[in-house]
Amino acid sequence: MFAYYARLAVRSFRRNKVLTALMVVAIALGIGASMTTLTVFHVLSGDPIPDKSDRLFYVQVDPRPRSGYLTGEEPETQMTRFDAETLLREKRGERQAMMSAGDVTVEPEGSTLKPFNIDTRWTSADFFPMFNVPMLYGRAWTASDDDGRARVVVLSKVINDKLFQGADSVGRQVRVDGHSLRVIGVMDTWNPEPHFFDLTVGNYGREEDLMMPLSTAMDLKFGSNGNMNCFRDGAPDDDSNSINAPCTWIQYWVELDPSKAEDYRRYLVNYSDQQRAAGRFERPANVRLRSVMEWLTFNNAVPSDVRLQMWLALGFLGVCLVNTVGLLLAKFLRRSGEIGVRRALGASRGQIFLQCLVEAGAVGVVGGVLGIGLALLGLYAVRQQPVDYAKLAHLDGSMLLLSLGLTLLASIAAGFLPAWRAMQVTPAIQLKSQ
Repeated sequence: MFAYYARLAVRSFRRNKVLTALMVVAIALGIGASMTTLTVFHVLSGDPIPDKSDRLFYVQVDPRPRSGYLTGEEPETQMTRFDAETLLREKRGERQAMMSAGDVTVEPEGSTLKPFNIDTRWTSADFFPMFNVPMLYGRAWTASDDDGRARVVVLSKVINDKLFQGADSVGRQVRVDGHSLRVIGVMDTWNPEPHFFDLTVGNYGREEDLMMPLSTAMDLKFGSNGNMNCFRDGAPDDDSNSINAPCTWIQYWVELDPSKAEDYRRYLVNYSDQQRAAGRFERPANVRLRSVMEWLTFNNAVPSDVRLQMWLALGFLGVCLVNTVGLLLAKFLRRSGEIGVRRALGASRGQIFLQCLVEAGAVGVVGGVLGIGLALLGLYAVRQQPVDYAKLAHLDGSMLLLSLGLTLLASIAAGFLPAWRAMQVTPAIQLKSQ
């Protein structure tokens, strides 16, 4: 029976080519616009570390002076080096990592390559197991390497390919800003989007090609990138990265069982109280502990213009469906005589309804396929834009399935009312009017 209805739909399309084309184009435009914006929203709002996002928490305490204090305001988004090193040393979580972004100049030795700059991350040993960093060669450094300010680095696969042609470079030396450092590991491809563990250097598109113990980076006087807030005049020796500098510039993450998050929050309150008693903190305890997705939501990781475009595109899809409903109504009711004859020959209302719904669904499928093509063109256009998330705009398998499902749903929704009206045609009235 379905095949029979499909053949009837094809015949109807041939008889009303212009009307059919208008419906196909309307659905295609709606699907194309909505899937372009939905895909961008999907890739930007996804969970960057789904197997652990509920176990990783971003830590905030507030070391600022009393002046300017407002009850209920947010604490500093980053930590001072003193506080980060103290929390790291006390190890109240399963794992903990302090970190900051940086950049260095790599000076290739015995190579035709010229010196070049790369983005880096200064961090502590637990960074690698906390964030599931895959290793291609060697290993990450240990806590003892942190304590000993070991001159070791972990390279990305990209930089290892560039410097060592992809060979196992463990044990080799890399010259960075005039210092020779030993390679102890090479990361496999790893670049979570958004860049959730440090949003101060951009949410998307940053690739960090060298990892080094933060203690080593500070010992070698390497600078840091990202935001820095110094809330008292003058840092010791004019060094805002020093241990006692009143400057927040370090990101701090802790891994916990979610059931222990409240205990850790109380620990942070107690820590703040102790620091206030010691004269370092002046404000009442003000702490935050947010999971990965809570941290991304707080920082509006999905740009507001992307959200607006998504809602506008969905609204446009709604307008296209309304137009399609009108065209289908006109088409079906113009065939009232044909429908009356079929009813007189024994077709039930349900059969008429199903026939019209199959026809509407066929229009939707054709429009949906064309709409997916338009979505691919739209995503290509997004990738040409000068925004940090541009390269992420690709239609993956899940979004392809969603587009097909949205097409089917849209076509059925558009065809439901016209099919319902068509099945209400009274055979006797139509036969008398013939």
